Amino acid sequence: MKYMENKKVTGFDYLWCALYAFAVLAFELLVVAVEESMFHVDINNFTVTQNIIHWMITISGWILLGILVLHIGKRTTGFDIWERGSKMLPWQYLTIVVCFVVNIIAKYLAWGGFKVVREWNSRGPLLFTFQYIYYLAEGFLVSLIIVFGQKACEKWFHNEKIPYGGIVLGLTWGLAHIFTKGSLMVGILSAVGGFLFGAAYLLVNKDYRKALPIITLLFIL
Repeated sequence: MKYMENKKVTGFDYLWCALYAFAVLAFELLVVAVEESMFHVDINNFTVTQNIIHWMITISGWILLGILVLHIGKRTTGFDIWERGSKMLPWQYLTIVVCFVVNIIAKYLAWGGFKVVREWNSRGPLLFTFQYIYYLAEGFLVSLIIVFGQKACEKWFHNEKIPYGGIVLGLTWGLAHIFTKGSLMVGILSAVGGFLFGAAYLLVNKDYRKALPIITLLFIL
C-alpha cells in the first residue's frame, strides 16, 4: 500500500485499532440514551419489541463500525487479519477444550447455573434468539480487541508467547463491566475471561479464521 511505504508501523498503531474496537462497544450506550428518551422508559423495563429494536440497531452499528476498524487497521498497519496461521498440534486442540471447560465452569458458578439455559428460561425463544445474535456481534468486536492488542504488545515486547491481547481485553472490556453492570465481581470475572479468550487466540496460532468462532463461542457459552 502506498500509504505504508514511508510509514514506520509502531505498537501504538495497533493499540489504537484495539481501542477503536473497544470504543465501538460504547456505541450501545448512545443507542440506549436515545431509546430511553424516545420510549420514556428505562432499558431494564423495555418491552419485547423495544428490546428487539435495541438489539437490531446495536448489532447493525457494531458490525458496520467493526468492519471500519478492520479497514483502518489494514490501512494504517498493513496487517492482514485473515492471514492463515500454522497447523495446530494435538495438544493445542486439547488445551482449547480445557479453555471451554474452565470457561463454562466459571460461568456456571457466577450465574448459579448454565448461562445459556438460564437466559433461555428467562428470555423465551424470541428474545433469546435476538440476544444471541447480539452476542455474536459483540464477540466479533471482542476478537478485534484481542488481535490488535496482541499485535501492539508483540511490537513493543518482542514476545509472541504471552496472551497480551487477552490482557488488553481484560483491562478494557473486562473492567468496564464494573461500571456498566455495577459489580466489581462481574468486572473481575470478565477480565479473567478476557485473558482466557486471549490464550485461545494464541492456541490457534493466531489464525483469525479459527479464532473468531472459538472466541465468540467462549464468549457466548
